Amino acid sequence: MVSFEIDETEADEHDESVRHENDRDSNSKLLGISLVDQGKIESKDIEKILSYSQKHMLRFGEAAVKLKLLTRQDLDEAIAAHFNYPYLGKEERDIPKELVAALRPFSAKGEALRTLRAQLTLRWFSKGKKTLAVVGSHGKSGSSYIAANLALVWSQLGDRTLLVDADLSCGRQHALFGVKNEIGLSSVLIGRSSLESAIKPLGSFSGLSLLPSGAPPPNPGELLERNNFSSILDSLREEYSVVLFDAPPVMNAGGGAEFVAARCEGALVILRKNRTPLSVASKSIDRIRSYDTEIVGSVLTDF
Repeated sequence: MVSFEIDETEADEHDESVRHENDRDSNSKLLGISLVDQGKIESKDIEKILSYSQKHMLRFGEAAVKLKLLTRQDLDEAIAAHFNYPYLGKEERDIPKELVAALRPFSAKGEALRTLRAQLTLRWFSKGKKTLAVVGSHGKSGSSYIAANLALVWSQLGDRTLLVDADLSCGRQHALFGVKNEIGLSSVLIGRSSLESAIKPLGSFSGLSLLPSGAPPPNPGELLERNNFSSILDSLREEYSVVLFDAPPVMNAGGGAEFVAARCEGALVILRKNRTPLSVASKSIDRIRSYDTEIVGSVLTDF
């Protein structure tokens, strides 16, 4: 089982200095040529940067920043272009800071999310599974944050990814991604909308789509218990490589977390450091297991 900790407080101190994906597996001169081609530096600067990087034991990009030949943002954009990696440009940055995988993909938080993605791929998705429920033990555990950013890092791989907001009472994904929520999963479940019309492609994030929660119903658990929910999942498995469900908190009675977890067959449990009592964590895990759902892993958030 994957056990993982995402510490927001600690990561913030390193956001602008840790860049594990920049030129780790590439030749520094090739990166320098790419920077020249993009108009970020001049060709005469390459040797100067190489010399400085060797002297001070820095990566090529970091040396360029130290020499003030590049800004941090220029470096991020250049590396993203060099490795053909999705990245939001300056004109697309008016999005919530919670979407760290899009805003700062090369930060410590971005690296932690990619490591989590890799572990989940090996332990779940490589087995032919396509759906996973991201389940918080209680409200404000960080499950929506993790679900949103995991969806982003999967789409950055080029996989056709869908994020489903299955928290019909308190869905947040529409607000995070800036889409309307009049039509969503609740509308599909009651037959007021087709699945195709409810799913919203997210233009800024290539390969990523969102099925928002829709208008809050008075009986969320009963809607998720309906047989057509299984049919919806079958359709989504046919269309997408990865389908992540932002599930209701498992300890919220009547929210329907059990039906989401059971039909996905696997769950990633989200706990919050210093906020989730051990008794609640234990009850959450026991309750999920009682649905005949495999617990793929757990994440301890701290923010």
